[in-house]
Amino acid sequence: MNTFAPRAMALAIASAFAFNTAAAAPAMQRAENAYLSESDAMTRSARVSNVDYVLDFTLTGKESFAGTTTVSFDLKDIDSAVTLDLNKATVKSLSINGKPVAPSYNQWFLTLAPQDLVKGKNTVTVSYERLHSTNGEGLHRMVDPVDGRVYTYSHFEPAAAHQMFAVFDQPDLKATYTVTVNAPADWHVVTTTRENKIADAAGGKRWTFPTTKKLSPYNFSLHAGPYQVWEDKSGKYPMRLFARQSVAKQVTPADWFRYTKSGLTFFDDYFGIPYQFEKYDQLLVPDFLYGAMENAAAITFAEGGFLYKAEMTPAQKARQAEVIMHEMAHQWFGDLVTMKWWNGLWLNESFASFMATLATAEATEFKDAWQSFYQDDKQGAYAQDQKVSTHPIEVPVPSSSNAFDNIDAITYSKGASTLKQLRHMLGEEVFRKGVHNYLVKYSWQNAKLEDFIGSLGDAAGRDLSKWTQDWLYQAGVNTVAANYSCSGGKISSFSLQQTAASKALPTLREQRVQVAAFKLVNGKLVLAKNVPVTYAGANTRVPGMVGAACPDLVYPNYQDWGFVKVQLDKRSFATARTTLAGVDDPLLRAMLWQSLWDGVRDGKLALNEFIEVALANAPQEKDYTLLGDVLGKVGSSKYYLDAMGLDNAYAKRTTKQLEDMAWQGVLAYKGNDSFQRRWFATYMGMASSPEALARLAGMLEGRGTEGLNIGQDQRWAIIARLNRYNYQGAAALVEAESLRDKSDTGQGAALAATVVRPDPKVKAEWLANVEDLKTKLPFSRVRTAMGSMYPTEQKALAEQTAAARLARLPAIDKAAGPVFMRSYAGTMIPASCTPASVQRLERAAQQLKDLSAGTRRSLLDTLQEDQRCVAIQKAMTAPKS
Repeated sequence: MNTFAPRAMALAIASAFAFNTAAAAPAMQRAENAYLSESDAMTRSARVSNVDYVLDFTLTGKESFAGTTTVSFDLKDIDSAVTLDLNKATVKSLSINGKPVAPSYNQWFLTLAPQDLVKGKNTVTVSYERLHSTNGEGLHRMVDPVDGRVYTYSHFEPAAAHQMFAVFDQPDLKATYTVTVNAPADWHVVTTTRENKIADAAGGKRWTFPTTKKLSPYNFSLHAGPYQVWEDKSGKYPMRLFARQSVAKQVTPADWFRYTKSGLTFFDDYFGIPYQFEKYDQLLVPDFLYGAMENAAAITFAEGGFLYKAEMTPAQKARQAEVIMHEMAHQWFGDLVTMKWWNGLWLNESFASFMATLATAEATEFKDAWQSFYQDDKQGAYAQDQKVSTHPIEVPVPSSSNAFDNIDAITYSKGASTLKQLRHMLGEEVFRKGVHNYLVKYSWQNAKLEDFIGSLGDAAGRDLSKWTQDWLYQAGVNTVAANYSCSGGKISSFSLQQTAASKALPTLREQRVQVAAFKLVNGKLVLAKNVPVTYAGANTRVPGMVGAACPDLVYPNYQDWGFVKVQLDKRSFATARTTLAGVDDPLLRAMLWQSLWDGVRDGKLALNEFIEVALANAPQEKDYTLLGDVLGKVGSSKYYLDAMGLDNAYAKRTTKQLEDMAWQGVLAYKGNDSFQRRWFATYMGMASSPEALARLAGMLEGRGTEGLNIGQDQRWAIIARLNRYNYQGAAALVEAESLRDKSDTGQGAALAATVVRPDPKVKAEWLANVEDLKTKLPFSRVRTAMGSMYPTEQKALAEQTAAARLARLPAIDKAAGPVFMRSYAGTMIPASCTPASVQRLERAAQQLKDLSAGTRRSLLDTLQEDQRCVAIQKAMTAPKS
């Protein structure tokens, strides 16, 4: 959706409404655009305080809604105008301190002239109408294709509350919210507080809610529609769960309530502060942009991440528990205490990610949550921190348009990892005491990074300023390696060597790790010595290791205390390659797998050699969580083979070997549903031979399922795979399945299966739809098309439009907003793993310097990954024929 109105139009609108009142106002200081700069926000919050909103909405289910905002606030001075944010509304009336005023409005914010304001308490009332959003922000509206019911929900992060009501849309202007809503009679209305009255009204019901506690605008929310509701009052706080009627059968309320109740008990105890919002509502909503959102007491979750048409796997349940815990941690850290400006967003997300893993490990059945964190979150952070676009954890955010420029694995997972290692450095109880003190001191307020670090430092009795500077303000991941020598079968000297990410990122950091040495005994790696070490600088001696038996493998970040890339010494690397199956500890095994994969990415281990290790060891993996990681690396190996476009005997043979390995995994775990489904998902990602595609097609008719339950989700995945490889009759399967499954997810799956076909006409049609910024298609459908357009092996088709897509990138970037570009730039910038493709991207990087920050970053990341793919191909040692 285009969030920018032309400047001339904005000025024309403003002047059309501006009478003598506005004309007498001093020149506006705030820039005429859709976003709020940090400087303007800080200027406003220095003048405005004690904000309260009275909000009245009329929702009909139609494309527009009506609202009235009455905002009261104290004003420090009347030296200049005050702006009130309101996006793309039709303003019906405006009154300031009881006096009707002609609105001065540019479609982004209202300007309140100083002569209409008073020093002290002011009251402003704005009545307006606005279209519902369809891109997942503001007050989003969706019509369920199954039954025609209309559902709405709000999403405001980072700064989209003004897409629903008139507001000072910045986090440090916390306020109370008193809400009334007129809605259709069969709708439920949900917000931060529980309704205290529902009365009959014209056209439906009128819902009245008590006043909330003080919240930042992005933490407030409103959701309304004919949702199915489940309730549970067995815990300390009443819990409710909401979902669309048409997907209600896919919801497992018992799981939601069990994890929620366990989490609330855990966090009450950990933080030493009881949950502050009295009730706990959770809503599964369609077309959601992200995984979930921590609206105070009314948390929203993306349906796509938590609703399945078959029984959830353990991995899916673990993810469900972790995300519930993540959003719950925010109720304290984010909602109760909130960042002052968007540069603090990382701390919100990192802390919630850290606490979610801790809570999942300690309060649910998923005791290996830290292993999952290492495999998934932390590896994403390591990869992100090695990109050319890496950035410090704490970065300036010039305006609200930049708030999500750096929302990535550094924001979430590197930040969480630094908190994890800081907890090891300070001690668990000291860390918890510091967190408690911080939450107590800044409750219902806004805080900065130095407030949080100060609370931890005070609890520990130490100055954390250097730690903060090194870890939070400097980018890049360090590498640690063990340097040792042996004499007479014993270690005679041992040190840790730390190296910086690059000359451009020279910081060496202090952290606490465990150094472990292992011996091979009857084919098994046995822990011989484990020494905790706090290291700093380029070289740190470890006298505690001297005298231990000369090891077969050393791992200098045992049990994953630190955030550091491990470079195995030559002997340890060789041991890791040959003894993976002999490592009993799943976390250590995961770390050794990662060291081998790092070797591929860094050009130190040929891809074909890694594949040999995978073919030999992956079928032996008995740890369910680690198997997911190993098979993910197998999938990445297949991705690189496809991206290289190798048409030789080695590629064909290896592709078939990977396909066969996955199918043997399916057969081996017949009767073990969770493992079998994990292997089957890998098989579908590998299947490309005529034999495999025919097998998948047969499964749609019930043949050869080997005990698998081929439910609706699996049917669509199979149909997409058959269309991707242009299997005979695949297109007709899409049409037939669409008649079977008329759900919203079915429509999306049908679209994905259509767009993925290797058909130039289909690609051209959908590329035009994607790049039509005025399309009537819901943004959720546009995103689906983007993600399905150019699968890796369809290089020739992608190349047909590659140059044109790059040429159009600046214009699309300028015309479209950040929400659109986050998806577009991540999927549609062309790369084909060839020297020519690399050169094309290098030219684009040199020429396209004026792209938005997020799009520019995606371009540079795509270039780097294309360079990596070419380098991996060059490093391969397999025969070329």
